[in-house]
Amino acid sequence: MIVPFPDQVPPAQRLGRVHLVGIGGAGLSGIARLLLARGVSVSGCDACDSATLASLKALGAVCHVGHDGAHVAGVDTVVVSTAVREGNPDVTAARRAGLRLWPRSAAMVSVMAGHTVLAVAGTHGKTTTTALLAVALRAAGADPSYAIGADLSATGDNARVGSGALFVAEADESDGSFLAYRPHGAVVPNVDSDHLDSYGSERAYRRAFVTFLERIDPGGFLVVGADDPGAAALADRAAARGLTVARTGTGPGSDLRGVEERLSASGSEVTVLRGGKTLGRLRLQVPGRHFVLDALAALGAGLLIGHEFADLAGGMAEFSGTRRRMERKGRAAGVTVFDSYAHHPVEITADLDAARQVAGDGRVVVCFQPHLVSRTRVFGAAMGQALSAADVAVVTDVYAAREDPDTAVTGALVADAVGLPPAVVRYEPDLDELPGVLAQLARPGDLVLTLGAGDVTDVGPQLLRRLRLLERGSAGG
Repeated sequence: MIVPFPDQVPPAQRLGRVHLVGIGGAGLSGIARLLLARGVSVSGCDACDSATLASLKALGAVCHVGHDGAHVAGVDTVVVSTAVREGNPDVTAARRAGLRLWPRSAAMVSVMAGHTVLAVAGTHGKTTTTALLAVALRAAGADPSYAIGADLSATGDNARVGSGALFVAEADESDGSFLAYRPHGAVVPNVDSDHLDSYGSERAYRRAFVTFLERIDPGGFLVVGADDPGAAALADRAAARGLTVARTGTGPGSDLRGVEERLSASGSEVTVLRGGKTLGRLRLQVPGRHFVLDALAALGAGLLIGHEFADLAGGMAEFSGTRRRMERKGRAAGVTVFDSYAHHPVEITADLDAARQVAGDGRVVVCFQPHLVSRTRVFGAAMGQALSAADVAVVTDVYAAREDPDTAVTGALVADAVGLPPAVVRYEPDLDELPGVLAQLARPGDLVLTLGAGDVTDVGPQLLRRLRLLERGSAGG
């Protein structure tokens, strides 16, 4: 649902009672936590119950399962997730009552008021880069507030009010909402092509990032991923505006460069150079080259703010990841299960590369759920080609989310493009069948990776339960 951005955005303390439609999602749940921490009365609703709703209730929010116009009685401000469909009863009632009706971006601007904002944008890796920057700044003593698109594995939260002046925010470009922010500094590790349902063309999508850098405060800074052509193209534009620019990556064109890279099943590490001078060794607990690039971008921002490498790197070394970003779900019957949010061909490739490092001599079995009909229509064949890096590929049907299904665009479009022998590629449209399918396919030593931004995340735990039953049955036999 598209809700217009308001002409004026008062700070959070002046919003009265706030109701969030879609409160269980990654974006609005973080805003709810920030509002509650500031003493604002918060209610919200979501289509399904979840652990997120339970945690918000524990913090003092009134959470409803399901949607009903009665929820907005006595409410002053209603914030709506972009995933909410037209005709939602809460939103309809809010409009009839003439309540303040806001998109998520306006609520973010409200909770960030009075802070020095550091915004992390980009097509891929926003969540991890934001999390790394927030964790590193905390370790350096800055105590920032933050809003991240996933829960930190270590703390179980995705947002926090800190005592410092900084606010680290994940800036979502999917609906153009990042153009509402006015950051002092920004980090853009990459600019690819995505969300063409919102932008209409790749050119318009890329142009939005040019507009975004024009929103950065004069005298502020921009960190770009020098290894990515789309992000690197922003550097000269930013410098022409008088912004301080830092290019980060592993190539020779980087101001902050990672060399002597070592990737393993237990994590990643790289030696960091600035201007040819060695700053030290950066170590991460999370495996995968894409996480190294995210860390270098976050490190670049921390250094520009004025913090020491040792403090920032120390914080990153303690970073244990975020939920749904190459998250280890468990191990049973000799099979290790990971889950990740990857839903774009570039992200699929990066996560399968990391999975290969972790699997070692074992096979990589991937279970992929395409996300959005519009994205699958454009990128379905490329998704299938990216899945070819696995040893076994199972594809389920499209998670339509906010869109209507299209019988011409199904998961079969992806499965048909997988460049593996037919014997190791399976299209299974019924999500409920996947745990059983994967239990039959997996064997000791395998790594099973569930991929996608939808409810495929539920498959991994169900698979582990089946494998444990098999394990106990084998032991008892």
